[in-house]
Amino acid sequence: MSATSAAIAAYRAQQRQRVRLLYRRALKHTRDRAVIRDLFYIEADKRRAEFDVNKHETSIEAIDRLIEKGEQRFEREKHPDPYIKPWALGGSKWQRNPPIPEEVEIVFDFGRETHD
Repeated sequence: MSATSAAIAAYRAQQRQRVRLLYRRALKHTRDRAVIRDLFYIEADKRRAEFDVNKHETSIEAIDRLIEKGEQRFEREKHPDPYIKPWALGGSKWQRNPPIPEEVEIVFDFGRETHD
């Protein structure tokens, strides 16, 4: 394997990775628009069909253009208020119980406190 063919193979692997990540992000954001599971499956099948249309493309330049168009479309169409898991950063349960202020003193003597 020459250096040129090794470089081409590495670049194609990078392209496959970009397509895979784009597909995953598209599916996750499809879930934001189709919350009901039955609707999500229909939309996910449509999204997969959009990716499968060009899966036999072999030109490196054409693949790069398709990836760029897909990433631009993703940025343009992604949901403005995506679903965030409640316990994740930005979710509804994230830091629900804030830390106790420093001016509050807690004594753990368990019944041996002195009552003044």
